[in-house]
Amino acid sequence: MGPLSTEEVAREVGIGRSTLELWIRQGKLNPKVLQIGRKNYRVWTDREIEKVIAVKEKTYRKRRTKNKKKA
Repeated sequence: MGPLSTEEVAREVGIGRSTLELWIRQGKLNPKVLQIGRKNYRVWTDREIEKVIAVKEKTYRKRRTKNKKKA
């Protein structure tokens, strides 16, 4: 498989694009950036996608339980 865009990676891994971009800003992920003209594009390889999956397993949507009162 060739390099994927940020949106394609998010869809493949099962998270939102905004979540993936948040993890990049937080420094949890560091994809390669390719500059074409004045535009920058993130290029995701298979190895970087594996890192996204690892971050997702570690931090994404940890199950939160609500305190329920027992009768």
